Amino acid sequence: MKLPISIIATGKALPAQRVLSTDLDAQLGLKAGSVEKKSGLMWRHFADNKTSQSQLAAEALHDACRHHDIHPDSIDLLICASAIPEQALPTTASAIVAASGLKAGIPAFDINASCVSFVTALFQAAALLQTGAYRRIAIVSAEIASRGLNWQDHESSLIFGDGAAAVIVEQGDGRAACIAYRLETHPQGRDLCEIRAGGTRRNPRTGLETSDHYFRMQGKPVFKLASQLMPSFMQNLFAELDFKPQNIDVVVPHQASHLAMQHIKSRLGLSSEQVIDIYATHGNQVAASIPTALHEAFRTGRARKGQTMMLIGTAAGFSIAGMVLTL
Repeated sequence: MKLPISIIATGKALPAQRVLSTDLDAQLGLKAGSVEKKSGLMWRHFADNKTSQSQLAAEALHDACRHHDIHPDSIDLLICASAIPEQALPTTASAIVAASGLKAGIPAFDINASCVSFVTALFQAAALLQTGAYRRIAIVSAEIASRGLNWQDHESSLIFGDGAAAVIVEQGDGRAACIAYRLETHPQGRDLCEIRAGGTRRNPRTGLETSDHYFRMQGKPVFKLASQLMPSFMQNLFAELDFKPQNIDVVVPHQASHLAMQHIKSRLGLSSEQVIDIYATHGNQVAASIPTALHEAFRTGRARKGQTMMLIGTAAGFSIAGMVLTL
């Protein structure tokens, strides 16, 4: 596989409210230091009730365009890669077009593969660029996880943060490319992470409880399943490549949890210098997690032309996605 794709711009947006773990200790009536010890987070950002996902997405897109001197009208296609929609209908992509002021008539659609939505969308963008139908594509992920948290369930609530990130891509000259991609879905883990409401399964006609609107997760079974499946997944992802994960220059994982970040380093034999780890100050931003970490890799100079990069993550469903890029 070699799909030419060049990342020409990245941007991010965080809500103004920075919530310290000590703030949550007080809010939840816990002993000082409890939240940081349990979550591995120093702080995260939460949106207020007036902020929308599309607003955050627009801010991230504007940041990418402004920082890299790209005119928004040069974007041919917008893909929203978010796990949670702003509303059931219409698409979140259409809301982002409106909030960002992109030209009327621009094609826009959503891709939802839960926490690995961005990796999935990036592969779709590479394939679409190959057809020549589009020359410049913006992929935006925006999440407000804080609105779906049950604060009585510490395992499912303490690790999350809100935010958005945008990436703009072109086909480029062919030197930068996606050289490996894999997405696997294992339905035996489908019920381990879920929000039951929001679709046709749980609603006022079929039966609905307040708790159905909250995120719920069975952390230990998720971790166990990921540990079982990851070795074979990585073997298949790298099957056609002439190097191993340990040889990758920059690894951008889904910032799932403090334990998950440690696990991916130890299981894949990666050094801290190879892995982009922003978890302690951002938390798990759901689908916005990987593109936000990707943005930090480029803005801090840790990702540069000529390097190899791997994007890797697990998601509700239960899915695993990975991509290897030459930059």
